[in-house]
Amino acid sequence: MRWMRAAGRGLLVAAVVLAGYAGFGVRADQGAASGARGPLTLVTAGDLTDYLSPLLDDWNDGHPGERVTLVELPDSADESRAQMISELRSGSSRFDVLNIDVAWTSEFAAAGWISPLERDRFPLDTFLRPVVDTATFDGRLYAVPYVTNAGLLYYRKDILDEEGEKPPRTWAELVRQARTIAPEHGLDGYAGQFLPYEGLAVNVTEAVHSAGGSILRDDGARVAVDSDAARAGLRFLADGVRDGWISRDALGYKEEESRRAFQDGRLLFLRNWPYVYADASAPGSKVAGRFGAVPLPGPDGPGTSVLGGSNLAVSSRSRHPASAADLISYLTSERVQRQVLTRGSLPPVRAALYEDPELIRAYPYLPTLRQSVLSAVPRPKSPRYDQVSLAVQAVAQDVMALRQTPEQAVARLARELRAVSRRG
Repeated sequence: MRWMRAAGRGLLVAAVVLAGYAGFGVRADQGAASGARGPLTLVTAGDLTDYLSPLLDDWNDGHPGERVTLVELPDSADESRAQMISELRSGSSRFDVLNIDVAWTSEFAAAGWISPLERDRFPLDTFLRPVVDTATFDGRLYAVPYVTNAGLLYYRKDILDEEGEKPPRTWAELVRQARTIAPEHGLDGYAGQFLPYEGLAVNVTEAVHSAGGSILRDDGARVAVDSDAARAGLRFLADGVRDGWISRDALGYKEEESRRAFQDGRLLFLRNWPYVYADASAPGSKVAGRFGAVPLPGPDGPGTSVLGGSNLAVSSRSRHPASAADLISYLTSERVQRQVLTRGSLPPVRAALYEDPELIRAYPYLPTLRQSVLSAVPRPKSPRYDQVSLAVQAVAQDVMALRQTPEQAVARLARELRAVSRRG
């Protein structure tokens, strides 16, 4: 399940920078609106067979004329994206349903690779509200949410209990505890995903939104990063490095490096995705039974996470789009979504599952995750998201390496994002 975890966490290192976004002559009323039915191919990244194959076997048993063939691409999200794009740009009809990272939806829709879907075809009102926004572009539905994700703040409950402290709700509380309590226990204060890759872009976007700002607005049409809120978000991260409650080691962390640091008992606080809860609770973990998870803090209260996860879309070249839409309905049904959680250990998109007492007993972080998802935001919507992300990463790297001030960095990022916008 490594790729799906990676997709949910946002490991979208840009492998291909597209020169243009010309579609394949597909009209808005074509594609998924067609009634064509028949066999299907579902493309996703690898290492999913533990839970996905049995779900597709159930579909195939009930739909002998619309059997699904699973195509598994490499586990790496960037390699999978590159292979999908190569196939789609060629105009191939090989794929019918694509399992794509939420950050790819705008890019794939703008390129004409996926077809718009009829909103009333899917029970979107039963999904967690913010996840639906990740599946839209230019006011239209182009995919259906399949798996979601939101960042959580993991903390050493045993240590805070010993100190008579509660987990932080604000940046000031986090900073105080990371600066004073962590050193007393021989720990680093705080870490996220600060290596220059997609994870850094996510951490920066969360800091900016938590401070009340944004990177882009109006579905990516307007650069909004030149703001006091953006400067405050970058200053929060830069001050952490300067003052030592973010260690220099954390500047080389991705998801797994930061998880291991927390799980090995080297961190007081960690920003990461929900998958960490199960790993850190497993036998052999040095923090099993000794940690908790709460929503990310912000300047004056709970902060804002960036949504991760994946969406299911119908290829604009699919020969059987009606069957493809039915498969998406099946995979996003409540019965299957329950299995996505229980078999795949992945956060579902159906809201009711987060209030199910049986599931909460098995997955005690679900109420916290629900709260985080409901207050989360999508990554900046842009058909050139790969370029937007690279610009954010480069600027944030210089700020956290203390090579640029937050004020200089925000002005530079605004210029670079405007240049990206003009290239369209």
